[in-house]
Amino acid sequence: MSRVMNDTPNVDPQIVTRVRDAAARLGYRPSGTAQNLSRGRTGIVGVLVPDLANPLFATILKGISAEAETDGYRTLVADANEQPGEELRHLHELARQSDGLILCGPRMSTPDLAGLTELDVPIVIVNRKPAGSLFPSVTVDSREAVAELCRHLDAFGHTRLCYLSGPAHAAADAERWSALTSSIRSRTKLFRVPAGAMLDDGHAAAEAALATGATCLIGFNDLVALGAVARLQELGITVPDQISVAGFDDIVYARFTSPGLTTVAMPQTEFGQEAWRLLSPYLHARKTRRTRTLSAHLIIRGSTGPRQNSGARPGPAA
Repeated sequence: MSRVMNDTPNVDPQIVTRVRDAAARLGYRPSGTAQNLSRGRTGIVGVLVPDLANPLFATILKGISAEAETDGYRTLVADANEQPGEELRHLHELARQSDGLILCGPRMSTPDLAGLTELDVPIVIVNRKPAGSLFPSVTVDSREAVAELCRHLDAFGHTRLCYLSGPAHAAADAERWSALTSSIRSRTKLFRVPAGAMLDDGHAAAEAALATGATCLIGFNDLVALGAVARLQELGITVPDQISVAGFDDIVYARFTSPGLTTVAMPQTEFGQEAWRLLSPYLHARKTRRTRTLSAHLIIRGSTGPRQNSGARPGPAA
């Protein structure tokens, strides 16, 4: 039966017909896992994300999974919980079970990233350009969108901006800070306050950001920005009447919060789709190595408005 179900050539056509008819009557379905193993593959691709609680990565995963399914693959996901040390452990486990790996915004050091060549599986990197082009990668060029954000804020009279920075080990944090510093006008002061990547981080950093006298807060991502908005509301500070707020990513919540969040939108679904298109040739023994650069764009919503005469100051702590 196995020779028939695996489409082995040189099997008597009459035997093929009898076996397939019997399988249909019995409701037999061959095991995809067993077939894959017999061919030396698992039919699984491992995907590593920094934090599944961030909707950005959930959307990227949707893009990967949809493309993988059309190619006959399933995805196995590991969450590093924003811990660079956990990434390597997860990747070694994923590599044993997968035909290839996709790393979304990996937080690990450059030497650790370079060391992944020892895993002996094809790897694609999303939203981080590996040093020396070791692996195919999908990145985003957000500089023009950030420049547009700075022009938007300048037109509203904002000359004191505060960036609520992301995790120190996140490549996107350095890229966003660099884009902001190169885009502001000479009259504009840009402050930096440590935050993180989640709602609680923005909430905790809001008062330190207010203390800079900034008239607009820019979160490392939308979660940080929305966390800051929540704290501002607790302090009785209205957005954007007293202070403006902007973020990065354009997660689903950015549109539906009140006010809607101005944000530099990342190509989230496209990240996943392009990552699969880079990985797929390796899975089919068609080796290639290239990169793909996508573009971000600015979405203006109600969280940014004209500058007040001075930056908002916190009232009594809530």
